[in-house]
Amino acid sequence: MTAHGDSVLAPEEEAAARTGNRVLAVCLVVGFATLVDQSILTVALPAVRESLGASTSQVQWIVAAYSLGFAITLVPAGRLGDARGRRRLLVGGVASFSLLSVVAATARSADVVVVCRLLQGFAAGTANPQVIGLIQDHFAGWRRTRALGAYATVATFAGILAPLLGGAVVALVGGAGAWRWVAAVNVPFGIAAAVLGVLWLPRVARRPGRASLDVPGAVLLGAATLAVLLPAVALSGGGSASWWSLPVLAVVVTTLVAWERRFARRGGTPIVLPALLTDRSFALGTLVATFAFGAMLGTSLVLVLFLQEGLGLSAWHAGLVGTPGAVVGAGSSLLAWRVAARHGRPAVTAALGLVAVSLVGSAALVAWAPAQTVVAGLVAAQVLSGAGSGLVHAPNQSLTLQGVPPGTAGLAAGFLQVAQRISAVLSLAVLGGVVLASVEPGDVTGYRRASAIALAVTAALVGAAVAASLADRCPHSTLVLSPAAPDPRPAKTLEPTGARP
Repeated sequence: MTAHGDSVLAPEEEAAARTGNRVLAVCLVVGFATLVDQSILTVALPAVRESLGASTSQVQWIVAAYSLGFAITLVPAGRLGDARGRRRLLVGGVASFSLLSVVAATARSADVVVVCRLLQGFAAGTANPQVIGLIQDHFAGWRRTRALGAYATVATFAGILAPLLGGAVVALVGGAGAWRWVAAVNVPFGIAAAVLGVLWLPRVARRPGRASLDVPGAVLLGAATLAVLLPAVALSGGGSASWWSLPVLAVVVTTLVAWERRFARRGGTPIVLPALLTDRSFALGTLVATFAFGAMLGTSLVLVLFLQEGLGLSAWHAGLVGTPGAVVGAGSSLLAWRVAARHGRPAVTAALGLVAVSLVGSAALVAWAPAQTVVAGLVAAQVLSGAGSGLVHAPNQSLTLQGVPPGTAGLAAGFLQVAQRISAVLSLAVLGGVVLASVEPGDVTGYRRASAIALAVTAALVGAAVAASLADRCPHSTLVLSPAAPDPRPAKTLEPTGARP
């Protein structure tokens, strides 16, 4: 037997601990590879435009396609992993992700890059739910909390590193083809994750029965997203939307709602559970997450485009501008649980207000600040935004999920992630189009005007999140900070933030 702190582990416990550590290592590598790819290509967009002659709409689809594929696949893949086992889905998903990275990096057409990014989103959306599911399966109690915390730390680190890594690759390689190396930078991580998954993830027998997969619901949700995205891309890209887009959207949404109700009545687990949408606190918390997530990703894209295309900064320096804010955000997220435990929902509302103020300030700086001070001002504004955003995401998710109907927490968490990804799709596509479509290369004044408008839109989105948070009358919830201090209220149990879909 092996000593472990003040306790002694039996041989079977030691073996289980070793297996858990290996599973967690695989999960962290998969999480890093797939999450860093969300934004790593953003700093290389000018190189993509120059190399492939990509149009504004093609650039919009390049930045949005990954989140679109991720959103559509997330919940069905989680359900399939629940029923059929996670090992093959994780290994297959991350291996496909790596292969598609190579195809995208060698593409000779912007349309091929768009398709690859969409398929990469499908692959990442297949692998990621298995990460959370494996953590749920192999860890319990405080060990599960610690594992989820490690995953959240890796996710934060991926967000910080992505623009710096992409900018460094562009700076080192140079030229219009530098983006190809950025697109392929995740290949070693993906291959490592696939190999480690084969070697270290335990084989688990298939669970009896069939998975309750809501395939029609997933297809209809994807169609509804496209029905919104296609006219939005056309309008923001300087074109015009077809008259039939609104009727199509109405038909698809109506069909989706009718199908989900029928599927639930037949005993299935729908992607959009009707009972969740009628829960006021869950609906408002989902709106908070949706508006805030899309605004923050959209802000990063707008600032990178403005700094490179408008001010002429290199990709590396553009990535550096947001780094202090990302680091502060990572630090404030470590305090988020304690702040929310003391103040509940009002703490989230106040933090969102701080983010909104920083975005209004960023828009003003971009519009009117002298060129020699605008970068320093944006660094300060991003630090303020990071301090606020770090106090928003995890507490809001927990407050949103803790009141859902019994037995639906996992599905609710999955739907919350889907809503965030759909918000990311629309924000990245539309805001990128606002900046790129209305400005000629080298027109600094035009870039200032367009970027300021886009940042004002992100401020309005966060303002909507503030309104939704204020409307939530959820009481000041007590969040469990350690296994020694459980919540004494049996009616309110708190699911982990990353509960599997």
